Amino acid sequence: MSEKIILVWFRNDLRVHDNEILLEATQKATTILPVFIFDPRYFSETIFKTQKTGSFRAQFILESVADLKKSLQKLGGDLLVTQGHPEEILPQICEKYNVNEVYHHREVASEETDISSKVEDVLWKKQINLKHFIGHTMYHKEDLPFPIKDIPDVFTTFRKKAEREGVIRSSFETPTKIDIPLNLEQSILPSLKDLGVEYEKIDIRKAIDFKGGETEGLARLKYYLWDTDLLKTYKKTRNGLIGADYSSKLSPWLSAGCLSPREIYWEIKKYEQERGANDSTYWLIFELLWRDYFRFMFKKHGTQFFMEGGFKGKDNEHAENQEELFEKWKNAKTGVPFIDANMKELNLTGFMSNRGRQNVASYLVKDLKVNWTWGAAYFEEKLIDYNPASNWGNWSYVAGVGNDPRENRHFNIEKQANDYDPKGEYRKLWLEG
Repeated sequence: MSEKIILVWFRNDLRVHDNEILLEATQKATTILPVFIFDPRYFSETIFKTQKTGSFRAQFILESVADLKKSLQKLGGDLLVTQGHPEEILPQICEKYNVNEVYHHREVASEETDISSKVEDVLWKKQINLKHFIGHTMYHKEDLPFPIKDIPDVFTTFRKKAEREGVIRSSFETPTKIDIPLNLEQSILPSLKDLGVEYEKIDIRKAIDFKGGETEGLARLKYYLWDTDLLKTYKKTRNGLIGADYSSKLSPWLSAGCLSPREIYWEIKKYEQERGANDSTYWLIFELLWRDYFRFMFKKHGTQFFMEGGFKGKDNEHAENQEELFEKWKNAKTGVPFIDANMKELNLTGFMSNRGRQNVASYLVKDLKVNWTWGAAYFEEKLIDYNPASNWGNWSYVAGVGNDPRENRHFNIEKQANDYDPKGEYRKLWLEG
């Protein structure tokens, strides 16, 4: 093999397992250069006057990058960590280390794809190829029974055809050895302060102690499936509100790419073989499929997901005092205990149950009649498990401008509270604790 150096540009794929760009780089190059760049654009203020990344997620990302660096070091490699705009930093690194090609995973949301395009343009001028890979979904888009442009806008139609005719590929092997440039510079991770993010202490009432990184993500997967058999009852418990174990809680690791959705799928399949399949084991795969679906929808409809009219182009009714109502909603001061308890949990921990998310979103849009994009942007700042497709896809769904086939779906908050918090324990925990 002639001397070849491939730069592996990590973004939302912070793992060494089932990582095609890392494995292929080790197979095609004599030397690989793993790089992670903290881009200041992700730590800036949005047009909604919210922070793009809040303290809890920023801390989780820092932990995840630190864990990736350790994993690569164990394989004989390292991770070059730096700060700046990738379209400025990557060409400099390529020049310094005589890089021949750059590998990265393709993204679907507009801001991420714009950055990829800028990087591709500057590298092209230096005659360096940016090679795109697909690695964020359970189903590879080439294995779906329809091209992206023809994917149904109704999930059930998509799901039935995908399950019947689609194929899920095997996971990629983990590299056993990584060779990096002998003169690779030492790098350390920035602090929250370096990123311009203020530290916030997570409330002790948190549902779970989320710690970033592939190591912790794989440990949680093992715990939820093999150590406790909690997967067996997932469908019955998934609408819980209190504690670590009512749901898988894998979403933060999925969002940062510390866990591969395909790896989770095959682990569930192994579990089904050894301990039996039921509605619950299927339901976790069903939830992973929803996650896939929103990514494919982003690929299909693009920036329309960020528009208030969504891809349906519908108008929503607004209250005259929507700014005031929005402030009350986000500060847990609506006076509706179930809504305020959920918002308090979000604000103080960066997490909220799926049941809670549906309720607070519906209440903001349908009851308070506030612009749904404000809520989506607020979730973007606060959620530890934020990713663009799931967040904006779910919000547009609730607002009736996305993938919901039913017209005017509306949650009865009092009924929801009585159904899912019948003894008021959740409300008491967050409003009186």
